[in-house]
Amino acid sequence: MAQNSSDHVNCHGRVTVQFGQPVMSAVMFATGAAGNIIALVLLEMRRRRRSPCLFQVLVTALLMTDLLGTVAVTPVVLSSYASNKTLVGMSSRGEICDYFASCMTFLSLSTLAILCAMALERYLSIGHPYFYEKHLSKRCGYIAIALIYLSSVLFCVAPFMGFGHYVQYCPGTWCFLHMNPNEERHKVYTGLYASFMLIMILGTVLCNVSVIYCLVRMHRRRKMRRTGVSGHSGIHRGSLSMTQEVEHLLLLTFITVAFMCCSLPLVMRVYVNFIFHKERHIADLNALRMLSFNSIIDPWVFIILSPSVLRIIWRKLCRTQRRKTLAARSKPIAGGPSEPGK
Repeated sequence: MAQNSSDHVNCHGRVTVQFGQPVMSAVMFATGAAGNIIALVLLEMRRRRRSPCLFQVLVTALLMTDLLGTVAVTPVVLSSYASNKTLVGMSSRGEICDYFASCMTFLSLSTLAILCAMALERYLSIGHPYFYEKHLSKRCGYIAIALIYLSSVLFCVAPFMGFGHYVQYCPGTWCFLHMNPNEERHKVYTGLYASFMLIMILGTVLCNVSVIYCLVRMHRRRKMRRTGVSGHSGIHRGSLSMTQEVEHLLLLTFITVAFMCCSLPLVMRVYVNFIFHKERHIADLNALRMLSFNSIIDPWVFIILSPSVLRIIWRKLCRTQRRKTLAARSKPIAGGPSEPGK
């Protein structure tokens, strides 16, 4: 049964857990932690074989941020279920609720900001290679990560200074910024959060679209240069020369799509609450749950789309294309001798 606005407000101060599934939270914690650890191990193995590039530095920061979020947040939820006390009820002044909400806010902002930096790095690497080689390095990645973390922390501590407000959501195991506050300054804070998220999502999508456009142009140029000049081996080498760009693009695209699916519902809920001035508990709760799934999905996307897997797929596609090309070229030759007999 849907709960009305008054029930939702009562959830802000509830001290006992109303409902929930602790087993699901435990499974999510185990899946997220295992995925991030495996992905980081794969990255470390790759780093030992060759020096990591700027993109891999950003990917490592993304996975470490997801792991930090899983470890920092989920045990609090499990403790809440185990003690049958909400996050507000677990501390005298709601410190645990504030901790949980600030962690969720920090992780959502920093994760999307790192994704945006990854998309920008791919855009500059492929669209402006001379600028990229001259001005960007791994050091730039470390500086960007530090700035992202610092700005996210500064934004998250604002509610402790009276700008913005963290509240508890039903069933009492979730805390996040108030998505429909009454005071004007809290509304501005929530609006800024949603706007920052939306701007970064749009920026990431635009960079990815630009990268796809650049890769298509590069592929067409190489295909035109190979026509009538190189043999079949040239086609194979030309196809493999774009493997790394395609690997990075696929990884970035799938992680971006996953984050959009997890974060856009929350952004939309903030704007809907602003427009209609009415909280819907179930919709808000589902949006918060979707946001928490991102740290679980990201590492498994990375594992599935690891370079070894992608190279196998890419080579099979290249071989299939070569077979089709050979078959198409062999048809006129096979039919040639039968012409005089007709």
